[in-house]
Amino acid sequence: MFVQIIQGRITDAAALRAAIDRWVAELAPGASGWLGATAGVTEDGSLFNLARFATPEDARRNSDRPEQGRWWEEVSRLFDGEPVFHDCERAETWLDGGSDGAGFVQVIQSRVRDFDGLVARMRERAVPRLRALRPDVIGGLMCPHGDGGLTEVVYFASEKEAREGEGRTPPPEAQAEIEALTRFYEGGLTYLDLRDPWLYSP
Repeated sequence: MFVQIIQGRITDAAALRAAIDRWVAELAPGASGWLGATAGVTEDGSLFNLARFATPEDARRNSDRPEQGRWWEEVSRLFDGEPVFHDCERAETWLDGGSDGAGFVQVIQSRVRDFDGLVARMRERAVPRLRALRPDVIGGLMCPHGDGGLTEVVYFASEKEAREGEGRTPPPEAQAEIEALTRFYEGGLTYLDLRDPWLYSP
């Protein structure tokens, strides 16, 4: 899977959502390999948009379409400043991956020392325990930017359940696993909360 991420401050969330809805209705049918999208605006007016494609070639073909160019020209006017783009050549899913049934989505951005090691540790040790410990978590995506940056997207049943899960003290073995995972990261973590996620699939 190939992932394109667009982020930036916007001036009109309602207009942006209408534009994305229109893209899904009118342009998505001609977008070969488009697998879906997760988007939303944080409380401080920052857009997060993640589009999933089967291959990088599918994403490039979509970007090269004249109708895509016209759509983006319109949408780009809604940004306050220049948006940031991340092209992720791979994306790893865990548990059930992304879900259009999520009521709350949290984006975590960071830098990672060893992405392959992080994925292996997650799959071997952390994820098998997670379903029992955090039933509020549906699943997630891990998308390395290629330059050491990393975007992780976690899908929850609801924000209420997510906050309740965060507030529970994990058992000692789970806490030890959390601490082991932190060693794969460098620097701090940035969190973006999408309390009204816009979720799309073909």
